[in-house]
Amino acid sequence: MPAKTTTAPRKPAARRRKPVPRARIGKGLSVPKSVPLHARLGMRMAILAASQMDAHKQSVMTRKDAAILRDTHEGCPTCHGNGQIFTKDKKTGAFSGSEPCPAKPTKAKASRIKVALAARFSPDKRTGLVGWTCPCGKKEKPKFRDAKEATKALRDHEKKKHGGKSVGGAWYGQAVDQPGSEPKPVTAGEPVSKTDTTSAMTDEEWEAQNTPLGQKAAATRGVCWCCGGKGALYSARNSQHTTTVCPPCGGTGKHRADQPVT
Repeated sequence: MPAKTTTAPRKPAARRRKPVPRARIGKGLSVPKSVPLHARLGMRMAILAASQMDAHKQSVMTRKDAAILRDTHEGCPTCHGNGQIFTKDKKTGAFSGSEPCPAKPTKAKASRIKVALAARFSPDKRTGLVGWTCPCGKKEKPKFRDAKEATKALRDHEKKKHGGKSVGGAWYGQAVDQPGSEPKPVTAGEPVSKTDTTSAMTDEEWEAQNTPLGQKAAATRGVCWCCGGKGALYSARNSQHTTTVCPPCGGTGKHRADQPVT
């Protein structure tokens, strides 16, 4: 007689538990509300410190890249030791883009210690980088490798503060021969005028050198309306010819949006 076979009852398959969503690290990180208040404050401070450290690290790495280009292109006649070329609009004189230097580097290798020092302590640590400025007053120091990255950051700012609409912001580059900040105006202690005793011009010919422009035409050309971009004003009296530094532009000859109209 065959033996009876018994089958053990099968247990139901265990249900798969859904994974608990984790808090995201970095951008858009949310602190769980289940933890005590003091713990949430501590987590927020830690996240803020980590994001600031990451931004500082990225800025230092960008400055190192610029320092490498300056070191390897030192003495380059094409980019003047900048590592890249900033292009300008012919009509307004404003920066219109940037491109890598097409010339061959003058050095094959950059000094590691020299690059580290130049990226952190050199007064030219931002040379070769790009920043942006907005008419609302927000300004970012040169910290981007090219104009494309600076324009992207400017668009993010316009998206957050101006509803995604452009309000006339622009980017600017700091080159070896182009300081990133605006030139300082001439102060009262500096010589602002001088007399030319060698000129053979008549008084009328001397004063004819003044080429003032209208406000609109000057803004289009990117020059000072008072001196027409020359940075000086010419006056004559009894054959005494005087050259005076233009007061509105401070002798730079460049257009400024806040130039006073006299």
